[in-house]
Amino acid sequence: MTVKTFTCKSCGDDFTLKTEVLARYPGWTPSVCLKCRDKSRGPSAKRSSSGTKGRPAQKRPRRSSRQKGSAKEELLPVAAVLEKYSEGPFDGLFTDGACSGNPGPGGWGVVWVRNNEVLQQDYGHEERTTNNRMELQALIAAYSMLPNDAEVDIWSDSNLCVRTVNEWAAGWQKRGWRRKTGPVENLDLVKEAFQLSRKHPGVTLRWIKAHNGSRWNEYADALATAFLRDEL
Repeated sequence: MTVKTFTCKSCGDDFTLKTEVLARYPGWTPSVCLKCRDKSRGPSAKRSSSGTKGRPAQKRPRRSSRQKGSAKEELLPVAAVLEKYSEGPFDGLFTDGACSGNPGPGGWGVVWVRNNEVLQQDYGHEERTTNNRMELQALIAAYSMLPNDAEVDIWSDSNLCVRTVNEWAAGWQKRGWRRKTGPVENLDLVKEAFQLSRKHPGVTLRWIKAHNGSRWNEYADALATAFLRDEL
């Protein structure tokens, strides 16, 4: 078995990962060890092989598809996405969010690409959330990767989130963060995404059609749904 050694940015200890695990995520460098990752996500995210009070641990079952809209979509690991899809665009940050049930367990993913090569990527999940919250969380992660003077595109397949940041949020802010018809949903994440967009004037947020053959949009989707494949 071949492993690579990394240093945890949280606790400073060394930890290892199998090279076959790393091969699933080209360009990814783990920043924290499993112990610190699980600690940051709280008790609900921890996994145990020994179980609790003598009982075997309950592992979330693997699922082969999720419901998003009216059609079921195949869940592909990132390596399979790179083999299957080849369409552009090939530059920018690609984001996606996913949810099994709405609300339900959800995940988000973002990949930063230049000339069809991965520069950086990130992903995460929450035990109970909504699809829109995961889409917004992915946008926040994308903006947070960038220096304030960056000139690059961020691509999202959520037209709702793109229009929220590009068209509607400024008006909601002027009205004290209220819509004409009532409160702003997911206000905490909307505020954060909008404020980050203002700090990055050279970044353009664009909509991309979901599941239309774009390699890196599909890749972001694979990161967002990693929690469904027990790859987190």
